[in-house]
Amino acid sequence: MISDKMQKALNEQINAELFSSYLYLSMSVYFESENWLGFSKWMQVQSQEEYSHAMKFIKYLNDVDGRVLLDGIEKPKSKWKSPLEVYEESHKHELYITERINSLAGLAVQEKDYSTSLFLNYFITEQVEEVSTAAQIVHKFKLLNDNKTSLFLLDRELGMRA
Repeated sequence: MISDKMQKALNEQINAELFSSYLYLSMSVYFESENWLGFSKWMQVQSQEEYSHAMKFIKYLNDVDGRVLLDGIEKPKSKWKSPLEVYEESHKHELYITERINSLAGLAVQEKDYSTSLFLNYFITEQVEEVSTAAQIVHKFKLLNDNKTSLFLLDRELGMRA
């Protein structure tokens, strides 16, 4: 049986994952309005991935006879100064989610909740990839130094994400 404390923390993470999905969707819409269709597609795929993370948490809580309690989702930012700023915010957000996942893992150990600890291993590994990918994209933007031709090529490259 899952503890009330662990259940509450997992429900908060569901909300955080849904906000992540909403944030990346807002970034996608922003990029589309600026005619960066490749960046838009990349963010749309990211939004769907974050939504799938929320669904994994929901399924897990249901599987362990927990109670899923959905909460309101904060309104995300909708305007940025540049594509670089969007990806810098994405990187910062992934670091924040990583902190949350690590806190959940620590709580699972504290609560001696081995099944939740095992479940969270997927997300710990996933966050390493998420942070690394966002950092690499930010690095590419900085290397481009506002070169328009290179920005168009990066837009096309990121738009190939499936």
